[in-house]
Amino acid sequence: MSSHFDSSLAQPMLEDAAAHLRAGGVVAYPTEAVWGLGCDPDNTDALERLLALKVRDPAKGLILIASGIEQFEPWLVGLDDTQRARLVSRWPGPVSWLVPDNGRSHPLVRGAHSSVALRVSDHPLVRALCEAFGGPLISSSANRASEAPCLSAEDIRQVFDDRVFVVDGPLGGRTRPSEIRDLLTNDVLRD
Repeated sequence: MSSHFDSSLAQPMLEDAAAHLRAGGVVAYPTEAVWGLGCDPDNTDALERLLALKVRDPAKGLILIASGIEQFEPWLVGLDDTQRARLVSRWPGPVSWLVPDNGRSHPLVRGAHSSVALRVSDHPLVRALCEAFGGPLISSSANRASEAPCLSAEDIRQVFDDRVFVVDGPLGGRTRPSEIRDLLTNDVLRD
């Protein structure tokens, strides 16, 4: 993980990004491996805007990221102690868990699935952005369907122009997207 991010120096940018998110905007930010696009997971207009930017099929669903498990509490109601322990054992880190939807997830987040994908990031900028916003955010690779993900702020500006707010910072040093696991079965769905 890169240590070149100082959240105190980035505070004005994070506050501007959080205001943009609250107003229904889409932000682009570096994650552990690639740049991501994010928005408020409860704002229908923002979700539709993000899906349109990506040209993404809404049935696929979207991943939620958070700074800590406490930000996911509304999504975790109904899980037993064993399931919660499984989440905690791999967070923060590069594992997205498919958690049974308890009715908390927006239909565009869940997509055509009965579960929702959740990840507590270990990237300091992502965590600071979730803290500034005050809750989880959508995290989807910053690219159009079938195109390679963006790897820099310059890539973001070339692909998305000024249609997203850029939260600039370093990538986290990983070369692959997060692993995806089913919480109920512990099966790996994406390695």
